[in-house]
Amino acid sequence: MRKGKNYKDSLKLYDKSKSYETAEAIDIALQTAKAKFDETIEISVKLGVDPRHADQQVRGVVVLPNGTGKTVKVLVIAKGVKADEALAAGADIVGAEEIIAKIQGGWFDFDTCVTTPDMMGQVGRLGKLLGPKGLMPTPKSGTVTMDVTKAIKDIKAGKVEYRVDKTAIIHCPIGKKSFGQEKLVENMNVLMDAIIKAKPAAAKGTYLKSIVLSSTMGPGVKVTYKQNA
Repeated sequence: MRKGKNYKDSLKLYDKSKSYETAEAIDIALQTAKAKFDETIEISVKLGVDPRHADQQVRGVVVLPNGTGKTVKVLVIAKGVKADEALAAGADIVGAEEIIAKIQGGWFDFDTCVTTPDMMGQVGRLGKLLGPKGLMPTPKSGTVTMDVTKAIKDIKAGKVEYRVDKTAIIHCPIGKKSFGQEKLVENMNVLMDAIIKAKPAAAKGTYLKSIVLSSTMGPGVKVTYKQNA
Protein backbone atom coordinates (compact mmCIF):
# COMPACT_ATOMS: atom_id res chain seq x y z
CA MET A 1 0.00 0.00 0.00
CA ARG A 2 1.44 3.38 -1.02
CA LYS A 3 1.71 5.96 1.72
CA GLY A 4 0.77 9.59 1.03
CA LYS A 5 2.99 12.66 1.50
CA ASN A 6 1.36 13.60 4.85
CA TYR A 7 2.01 10.11 6.22
CA LYS A 8 5.67 10.20 5.12
CA ASP A 9 6.10 13.72 6.58
CA SER A 10 4.58 12.51 9.85
CA LEU A 11 7.21 9.77 10.15
CA LYS A 12 9.89 12.48 10.23
CA LEU A 13 8.40 14.00 13.40
CA TYR A 14 9.45 11.20 15.75
CA ASP A 15 11.52 8.02 16.14
CA LYS A 16 9.27 5.10 15.11
CA SER A 17 11.44 2.59 16.99
CA LYS A 18 11.21 4.49 20.31
CA SER A 19 8.46 4.30 22.97
CA TYR A 20 7.09 7.51 24.45
CA GLU A 21 5.27 8.24 27.72
CA THR A 22 1.54 8.87 27.42
CA ALA A 23 1.45 12.69 27.17
CA GLU A 24 4.33 12.84 24.67
CA ALA A 25 2.90 9.97 22.58
CA ILE A 26 -0.46 11.78 22.39
CA ASP A 27 1.33 15.01 21.39
CA ILE A 28 3.05 13.14 18.53
CA ALA A 29 -0.24 11.51 17.45
CA LEU A 30 -1.83 14.99 17.35
CA GLN A 31 1.05 16.40 15.29
CA THR A 32 0.73 13.52 12.81
CA ALA A 33 -3.06 14.04 12.40
CA LYS A 34 -2.75 16.12 9.24
CA ALA A 35 -6.07 15.32 7.53
CA LYS A 36 -8.60 18.09 6.88
CA PHE A 37 -11.24 16.41 9.07
CA ASP A 38 -11.25 15.94 12.87
CA GLU A 39 -9.35 12.65 13.08
CA THR A 40 -10.10 10.03 15.74
CA ILE A 41 -7.24 9.12 18.05
CA GLU A 42 -7.22 5.36 18.64
CA ILE A 43 -5.31 3.08 20.96
CA SER A 44 -4.25 -0.50 20.16
CA VAL A 45 -3.24 -2.63 23.15
CA LYS A 46 -1.56 -6.02 22.60
CA LEU A 47 -2.27 -8.26 25.59
CA GLY A 48 -0.52 -11.34 26.94
CA VAL A 49 -3.65 -13.48 26.77
CA ASP A 50 -4.85 -16.35 24.58
CA PRO A 51 -8.33 -15.29 23.36
CA ARG A 52 -9.07 -18.87 22.26
CA HIS A 53 -9.67 -19.70 25.93
CA ALA A 54 -12.90 -18.51 27.56
CA ASP A 55 -11.07 -17.75 30.83
CA GLN A 56 -8.70 -15.35 29.04
CA GLN A 57 -11.28 -13.10 27.40
CA VAL A 58 -10.88 -9.38 28.13
CA ARG A 59 -14.03 -7.35 27.61
CA GLY A 60 -15.84 -4.53 29.31
CA VAL A 61 -17.30 -1.05 29.07
CA VAL A 62 -16.11 2.28 30.38
CA VAL A 63 -17.45 5.84 30.18
CA LEU A 64 -14.69 8.14 28.95
CA PRO A 65 -14.70 11.35 31.06
CA ASN A 66 -14.52 13.58 27.98
CA GLY A 67 -16.66 11.44 25.67
CA THR A 68 -15.61 10.12 22.26
CA GLY A 69 -16.44 13.16 20.15
CA LYS A 70 -18.73 10.99 18.07
CA THR A 71 -22.48 11.49 17.78
CA VAL A 72 -23.94 8.07 18.54
CA LYS A 73 -27.28 6.98 17.09
CA VAL A 74 -29.00 4.84 19.73
CA LEU A 75 -31.70 2.30 18.89
CA VAL A 76 -33.86 0.98 21.74
CA ILE A 77 -35.98 -2.14 21.26
CA ALA A 78 -38.66 -1.98 23.95
CA LYS A 79 -42.40 -1.80 24.53
CA GLY A 80 -44.86 0.22 26.59
CA VAL A 81 -43.51 2.23 29.52
CA LYS A 82 -39.89 1.33 28.68
CA ALA A 83 -40.34 2.59 25.11
CA ASP A 84 -41.70 5.89 26.46
CA GLU A 85 -38.80 6.08 28.93
CA ALA A 86 -36.30 5.52 26.11
CA LEU A 87 -37.76 8.36 24.05
CA ALA A 88 -37.68 10.68 27.08
CA ALA A 89 -34.03 9.75 27.72
CA GLY A 90 -32.98 10.77 24.20
CA ALA A 91 -32.99 7.52 22.20
CA ASP A 92 -32.83 8.23 18.47
CA ILE A 93 -35.03 5.30 17.38
CA VAL A 94 -37.46 3.28 19.50
CA GLY A 95 -39.52 0.30 18.41
CA ALA A 96 -40.32 -3.37 18.93
CA GLU A 97 -41.41 -6.07 16.44
CA GLU A 98 -41.47 -3.64 13.49
CA ILE A 99 -37.81 -2.67 14.15
CA ILE A 100 -36.79 -6.33 14.48
CA ALA A 101 -38.39 -7.03 11.09
CA LYS A 102 -36.61 -4.01 9.61
CA ILE A 103 -33.22 -5.33 10.81
CA GLN A 104 -34.03 -8.77 9.41
CA GLY A 105 -34.59 -6.99 6.11
CA GLY A 106 -31.06 -5.53 6.19
CA TRP A 107 -31.49 -2.17 7.98
CA PHE A 108 -28.59 -1.17 10.25
CA ASP A 109 -28.83 2.62 10.47
CA PHE A 110 -27.77 2.89 14.13
CA ASP A 111 -24.54 2.74 16.16
CA THR A 112 -25.71 1.02 19.36
CA CYS A 113 -28.68 -1.16 20.24
CA VAL A 114 -30.24 -1.28 23.72
CA THR A 115 -33.04 -3.64 24.66
CA THR A 116 -34.98 -4.79 27.73
CA PRO A 117 -34.67 -8.39 29.01
CA ASP A 118 -38.27 -9.21 28.06
CA MET A 119 -37.46 -8.50 24.38
CA MET A 120 -34.34 -10.68 24.26
CA GLY A 121 -36.29 -13.75 23.12
CA GLN A 122 -37.02 -11.93 19.85
CA VAL A 123 -33.83 -9.84 19.68
CA GLY A 124 -31.77 -13.03 20.16
CA ARG A 125 -32.82 -14.13 16.67
CA LEU A 126 -30.87 -11.17 15.29
CA GLY A 127 -27.57 -12.53 16.64
CA LYS A 128 -26.23 -13.66 13.26
CA LEU A 129 -26.98 -10.23 11.78
CA LEU A 130 -25.95 -7.96 14.65
CA GLY A 131 -23.12 -10.03 16.16
CA PRO A 132 -20.60 -9.68 13.30
CA LYS A 133 -21.23 -5.92 13.21
CA GLY A 134 -20.65 -5.54 16.97
CA LEU A 135 -24.25 -4.31 17.41
CA MET A 136 -25.74 -7.17 19.42
CA PRO A 137 -26.97 -6.02 22.85
CA THR A 138 -25.53 -7.95 25.81
CA PRO A 139 -25.98 -7.77 29.60
CA LYS A 140 -22.15 -7.51 29.97
CA SER A 141 -22.01 -4.31 27.97
CA GLY A 142 -25.01 -2.86 29.83
CA THR A 143 -27.17 -2.83 26.71
CA VAL A 144 -29.66 -5.46 27.93
CA THR A 145 -31.23 -3.70 30.89
CA MET A 146 -34.44 -2.45 32.47
CA ASP A 147 -32.68 0.85 33.23
CA VAL A 148 -32.83 2.14 29.66
CA THR A 149 -32.42 5.75 30.83
CA LYS A 150 -28.99 5.04 32.35
CA ALA A 151 -27.92 2.97 29.34
CA ILE A 152 -28.82 5.77 26.90
CA LYS A 153 -27.23 8.51 29.02
CA ASP A 154 -23.98 6.49 29.42
CA ILE A 155 -23.77 5.84 25.68
CA LYS A 156 -24.42 9.48 24.81
CA ALA A 157 -21.87 10.57 27.45
CA GLY A 158 -19.10 8.54 25.80
CA LYS A 159 -19.38 4.91 26.87
CA VAL A 160 -17.07 2.65 24.86
CA GLU A 161 -16.80 -1.11 24.78
CA TYR A 162 -13.34 -2.65 24.72
CA ARG A 163 -12.89 -6.24 23.61
CA VAL A 164 -9.86 -8.35 22.81
CA ASP A 165 -9.86 -9.66 19.24
CA LYS A 166 -8.57 -12.97 17.84
CA THR A 167 -5.03 -11.58 17.69
CA ALA A 168 -5.12 -10.57 21.42
CA ILE A 169 -5.37 -6.86 20.57
CA ILE A 170 -7.88 -4.30 21.89
CA HIS A 171 -8.62 -1.42 19.47
CA CYS A 172 -10.50 1.50 21.00
CA PRO A 173 -11.03 5.22 20.26
CA ILE A 174 -10.03 7.68 22.99
CA GLY A 175 -11.40 10.84 21.38
CA LYS A 176 -10.85 13.32 18.56
CA LYS A 177 -7.87 15.47 17.54
CA SER A 178 -9.87 18.58 18.55
CA PHE A 179 -9.93 17.37 22.19
CA GLY A 180 -6.30 18.36 22.71
CA GLN A 181 -3.67 16.58 24.78
CA GLU A 182 -5.11 16.97 28.29
CA LYS A 183 -8.55 15.49 27.56
CA LEU A 184 -7.06 12.63 25.52
CA VAL A 185 -4.65 11.78 28.37
CA GLU A 186 -7.61 11.68 30.82
CA ASN A 187 -9.61 9.42 28.49
CA MET A 188 -6.67 7.10 27.87
CA ASN A 189 -5.89 6.73 31.59
CA VAL A 190 -9.51 5.78 32.38
CA LEU A 191 -9.57 3.23 29.55
CA MET A 192 -6.18 1.75 30.47
CA ASP A 193 -7.16 1.45 34.15
CA ALA A 194 -10.27 -0.51 33.09
CA ILE A 195 -8.23 -2.83 30.82
CA ILE A 196 -5.68 -3.45 33.60
CA LYS A 197 -8.44 -4.22 36.14
CA ALA A 198 -10.00 -6.65 33.63
CA LYS A 199 -6.84 -8.83 33.58
CA PRO A 200 -8.00 -12.48 33.69
CA ALA A 201 -6.67 -14.62 36.54
CA ALA A 202 -5.63 -17.21 33.95
CA ALA A 203 -3.34 -14.75 32.10
CA LYS A 204 0.33 -15.50 32.81
CA GLY A 205 3.47 -13.45 32.16
CA THR A 206 3.45 -9.88 30.82
CA TYR A 207 -0.14 -8.61 30.49
CA LEU A 208 0.46 -5.31 28.65
CA LYS A 209 2.72 -6.41 25.79
CA SER A 210 2.59 -3.26 23.66
CA ILE A 211 0.54 -0.09 23.28
CA VAL A 212 0.33 1.96 20.09
CA LEU A 213 -1.48 5.27 19.52
CA SER A 214 -2.49 6.56 16.10
CA SER A 215 -4.75 9.07 14.42
CA THR A 216 -7.16 7.96 11.67
CA MET A 217 -4.69 8.72 8.86
CA GLY A 218 -1.44 8.84 10.81
CA PRO A 219 1.28 6.31 11.68
CA GLY A 220 1.49 4.40 14.97
CA VAL A 221 3.33 5.78 18.00
CA LYS A 222 4.60 3.31 20.63
CA VAL A 223 3.65 4.10 24.23
CA THR A 224 5.41 3.32 27.49
CA TYR A 225 2.47 3.26 29.88
CA LYS A 226 2.81 4.03 33.56
CA GLN A 227 -0.24 3.06 35.59
CA ASN A 228 -1.80 5.71 37.80
CA ALA A 229 -0.97 5.33 41.48
